[in-house]
Amino acid sequence: MTKFYSFLLLFIFCYTASAQNDITIKGTVLDINTQQPLELATVYFTTVKDSTIIEYATTDKNGVFRINTKKIDKPVLLKINYIGYQTFVEEQKGLSESKDFGKLYLLENVNALDNVVIKTEAPPITMKKDTLEFNAASYKVRPDSNVETLLKQLPGVDVDNDGKVTVNGREVTQFLVNGKAFFDKDGALLLKNLPAEIVKKVQVSDFKSKKEELAKQESTSDYSSINLTVDEKKNKGYFGKMLAGYGSDERYESSLLLNFFNNKRKISVLGSSNNINSTGFAQDEVFDNMGGGRNNSGRNTGSTGGGKGITQSNLFGVNYTDDWSKELAATASYNFANTINKNESKANQLSFLPTGNILTESDAKTRNENTENKANFELEYKINPTTRLVVSPKLNQARSNSDSFSSSSSDDENGQAMNESTAKSYRENTNTNFANTINFNKAFEKKSRNLSFVFDNNNTNTISDGLNKSETIFYQGDKPNDLRDQDTKNENSSDYYSADIEYTEPITDSLRVRFGSDFDWRNEVKDQKTFDFDAATQAYTDLNQSLTTYTTSRQNSVSPKVGITLQKSKYTINLDSKTSIVDYDNYALYLGKETELNKKYALPFATAQFRYRFSRSKNLTLKYDYSNTLPASNYLLPVANLSNPLNTIIGNPNLNPIEKNTLSFNYRNFDFRTRSGYSFNVRGDYFNNDIFATSFYDDSGKRTTSYINTSGTYVVAADARWNQSIKKDANVFRYGLALNGTYSFDKGFTNAVMYNAKSTAVTPKVYLSYEYGEVLVISPSYSLSYNETKYENYNRDASSNVLHKVNLQTTTYWPTNLIFGNDFGYTYNSNISGDFKKDFFLWNTSLSYGFFDKKIYAKVKVYDILNQNQSATRTISATSIRDEENTVLKRYVMFSLAYKIGNFSGKEGQKRKGGGGERQEREE
Repeated sequence: MTKFYSFLLLFIFCYTASAQNDITIKGTVLDINTQQPLELATVYFTTVKDSTIIEYATTDKNGVFRINTKKIDKPVLLKINYIGYQTFVEEQKGLSESKDFGKLYLLENVNALDNVVIKTEAPPITMKKDTLEFNAASYKVRPDSNVETLLKQLPGVDVDNDGKVTVNGREVTQFLVNGKAFFDKDGALLLKNLPAEIVKKVQVSDFKSKKEELAKQESTSDYSSINLTVDEKKNKGYFGKMLAGYGSDERYESSLLLNFFNNKRKISVLGSSNNINSTGFAQDEVFDNMGGGRNNSGRNTGSTGGGKGITQSNLFGVNYTDDWSKELAATASYNFANTINKNESKANQLSFLPTGNILTESDAKTRNENTENKANFELEYKINPTTRLVVSPKLNQARSNSDSFSSSSSDDENGQAMNESTAKSYRENTNTNFANTINFNKAFEKKSRNLSFVFDNNNTNTISDGLNKSETIFYQGDKPNDLRDQDTKNENSSDYYSADIEYTEPITDSLRVRFGSDFDWRNEVKDQKTFDFDAATQAYTDLNQSLTTYTTSRQNSVSPKVGITLQKSKYTINLDSKTSIVDYDNYALYLGKETELNKKYALPFATAQFRYRFSRSKNLTLKYDYSNTLPASNYLLPVANLSNPLNTIIGNPNLNPIEKNTLSFNYRNFDFRTRSGYSFNVRGDYFNNDIFATSFYDDSGKRTTSYINTSGTYVVAADARWNQSIKKDANVFRYGLALNGTYSFDKGFTNAVMYNAKSTAVTPKVYLSYEYGEVLVISPSYSLSYNETKYENYNRDASSNVLHKVNLQTTTYWPTNLIFGNDFGYTYNSNISGDFKKDFFLWNTSLSYGFFDKKIYAKVKVYDILNQNQSATRTISATSIRDEENTVLKRYVMFSLAYKIGNFSGKEGQKRKGGGGERQEREE
């Protein structure tokens, strides 16, 4: 106890001494001519000797800044940067006490043009119209860090354990390098593999479609985009990583990533082969390809473990980008993927009926193999300074085969057997798809006057051949048993073409009107033939008429549209409306009978969006959307689908289009000065004429399913987040709270009785990340998912489920060259049925050591140390409750070697520092 008090007194003394060393610097930044405050001006201190940034802050809407820092007894420079103004620089002999600088004035730069800024130094944060720009050199990361580590240092940026990136509460769905895609736009490859040291700037803006980008229109998206610019000094060279590992239970992993930069030209080559459920190229610096480790991409909130089955994958890809001339830029990529998934599953399903419930137990064993070739190309041609053309063709060819064995049995609520079935099947598929998009944009001399044309085509052909042997036995009623030995051949084609032409005319500087029309053509053909096995010929030659169908579906539509945009300094209003005049023709040939359904529709669509910007870091969005969706042809055509012996499906030709009303509200606020922020989102969907399946069960438990329209269903979802980061010397704390909630009113129909289901789902989450310099990272988190469904007209009142998830991630980088990582998780599923385990632990660990200046890492990793991993899910709907369990990876040990290479022009002798900005005379 004496030692404890001594330690406590020492801690208090050290903290007090440290607190006495803290000072506060504040002031107000104003325009020297107008005396108006300048919001989000960047105020920072640098050392005189080497321009290392000591601390920084941004001004609020009143132009006020406040910086908390340590006392400094050496000369420093106070600098203030604001786009369009001359940089303010004032030398201080030191910072020995708190100080109020009072009013500090900036002089507007008379040489500043719309797209040209004269400045002497890049500050940590800059606002450029609708783009938030971070100077990467101002944020300290380890020399071997990737882009994901860099993003975690930026104020307002959050990277969760699933790898999802948000900026000021808005999710980022596009990641670019020098304005071009890095293989794909979802960022997984880029975040994990691009070295942070080559990044010069991180630019955040609202996501724009290619049409909005070319027309220089404001974004209508609710998502963000991140563009990483590569330092010109490091835009010539190469970098990469090679990995190979082998472990217990014949587990293995290997990967290769090579990138070559030569100014505008970038070539990337990657490859991967493993049997540990890693189906992409994203690698973690601690766990590499280990599935279920850090940044597990599984986001199924009802799951208590990994995904379905164990996957072996072989991947290869090449990406190329270059500017062939000032007018012509090209991007091309090719990807090859081969995956083999094996899974064994079992499930219990409770189906609700007016006369009593049905319990079905089932199990299945499957093997699925898929081989895919993808080729993408994009050519952007600047015909002249005001005219641009972008052509983006894509070709995808995939072959797959699946082999499965399944069995099921159903009992009534009294335990009496109703039916049982077994099935063995094998299927081969070949799918070929060609898609293309042509974007043409012409900007006129008058500002905001614009003409755009977008053409899309998507052509798909699918050929499949499948063998099926099944036996279904009925124990109640007089229905005969169902025995099948069949070969089914399908040939389906789908062709889609669309054209969008739109003209924008500015009425005033802030008011624009749009006129145009959409033209759409869609044609689908489905040809299915089923042959029974002929014992006489020992071949599948007997055509089964009841399982042979031929259907076609054709849609032609013209959609005139009009839109208005009112854009002020504080707010933007977008109004869009169109009416689709549709010819919808469906045809079926079944059992020698022809059926034609030819209908005409006039379907209205409307969107209204209001955005208000209180400040550059605080804004709200209110949006309303009304749309109509036509029923798919298989929902309409009265053709019996008898492929499942236990469920016959027949379409309903009297279905109406689905009407959907959506209202959403989004509010975001982030304070760069305190590095804290919060966001709030609410979305509601209300449906008229929604389509529901209605089932009729006979005495043997066999279903006959059709579809009907029902109105009055809705879904309301809300999401709230708050986060903050605090930096004190070498200590960095990041913590946050998140709350997701959903309430829905759903309907189901069984044996002509309608059932209502009111479902509530609430998921609170709390997370924390602590970093101590470049030595230690600790990240605990906890989430709870509560789901409850209340029923009406059922003999069951309610069903509920609670899912607890606890996760702890730790990484140490000490001693030098040694990296030790641990991921520990605990999951508890409250109401899953007694046939499945309710809880389990998943603990993964990794230990690596770097040799030869950290170019080579030797690693040993253990997955699922406690050998408890499992996958169990509960799904609650309006008409059933289903519990399911699938095969998952179990414990294995992996030994691997990783080799990093890299060489950039001008790299020698350069290190990422905690501060220091690049000097430049002119920025485009």
